Amino acid sequence: MPAVAVHADVFSRLVDSVVRVNGMPRARRAYVPTPVMGKAPAELRSYIEGQDPVHGRPFMAELTDALTRPVDQADLRGVELDRSAPRLVDADTEDNLLRLFEENRWTDYLPIVLPTEERVEAMMAGTSRGRDEMVGSLRPTHYREAWQFTVEKVAVNAVMAGARPEYLPVILALASSGFSARISSTSSMAAMAVVNGPIRNEIGMNAGLGALGPYSHANATIGRAYGLLSQNLQGGSVLGETYMGCQGNSYAYNSLTFAENEEGSPWRPYHERHGFALGESAVTSFQVWGNVWTEGLRATWEEKVVAMLAAMEPFLGTVLLLDPLVARRFVDLGLETAEDLTAWVHEHARIPARLYWEQYTSKNFVREDADLGVEPFATYASAAPDDMLPVFQPEKIQVVVVGGSSNAQWSAFMGGPLDSRFRNNPDDPPTVSVDAWR
Repeated sequence: MPAVAVHADVFSRLVDSVVRVNGMPRARRAYVPTPVMGKAPAELRSYIEGQDPVHGRPFMAELTDALTRPVDQADLRGVELDRSAPRLVDADTEDNLLRLFEENRWTDYLPIVLPTEERVEAMMAGTSRGRDEMVGSLRPTHYREAWQFTVEKVAVNAVMAGARPEYLPVILALASSGFSARISSTSSMAAMAVVNGPIRNEIGMNAGLGALGPYSHANATIGRAYGLLSQNLQGGSVLGETYMGCQGNSYAYNSLTFAENEEGSPWRPYHERHGFALGESAVTSFQVWGNVWTEGLRATWEEKVVAMLAAMEPFLGTVLLLDPLVARRFVDLGLETAEDLTAWVHEHARIPARLYWEQYTSKNFVREDADLGVEPFATYASAAPDDMLPVFQPEKIQVVVVGGSSNAQWSAFMGGPLDSRFRNNPDDPPTVSVDAWR
């Protein structure tokens, strides 16, 4: 039966790429101009009555033709993709090879370390795993097929990022998580990676002063390797095809990678609160957008917390990064565990129902759960406009302690672990073992 999908014209390259990689290159599609949001009914009607900006003919003619033209064998014929690639590129000068890597979009456009056989072999000394062992699979979006990759391919990207062999277990753990650091969304998220356990001190990761900044070789290169392996081993990260972030996100340069300050925290470490033993090493992947910053816990701290979180998207959650000074102050105020803080935020950070359901992600994702009868969202859907609803459910509130106690600083990042419905495997946990990759 003929069918046609209608898209906004800004997504034309993306749509062409998606139908091709899903084996349906002749899938029928028509296009309307951009933007769609915020347009009056008359303006939207003019889109329908006007030209298809991609095909250059009246939109309704394009739509009618696609719906009435019989399906033939060419329409039903799929396509096979050749994913083979040579293990080595041809020998050349360093300048030419660097240019080759840039032209093929194998870099983040910062200088890289060329991954020679000798350098990759040296990197492989960081793990006991074999070079041909499969590590996992990644994809930029949940509607694209996941690509699988080996230990050696991860090591190649670790070399490119300038990492050291002793960092490789952390990089392999991130690669095995199924969480891409090059997720494609028009809303421009990036990754955040938090490391816990003895590995932090063994490889010199920074959990204190400047932990989120460019002051640690391990933090910087592990996070960069995470980004490079994500784009190269998931089939690419190409503007307009596999990456559609409207503004992009500078966090993507090193995936906001740091260690938790377990020694300065009054609470159990993040990984221990999520099923790992204190003596184990683990890493957690989050997706984040931006953050709101403040300092201290003054007399109005409760109002401040609510104000910081009120404008965030309920479906996306929040990651609270607290300096040890802030965490200990919360303990003084009676929040003796990180779970206590989570419960307090859930209970007190509330917004009117009319604002809750106006949020983009509430309309598109929370509403889906409400319509399926999932609680508490089904109840939220029937709330009066001025009823106060929690911004976040407890599982959407993450707490991590990091910082060097030079200031009682804390940040609320919008984001959290990738929602299960968008993971390669919904059962994959966001926190994975580093020790398994030593």
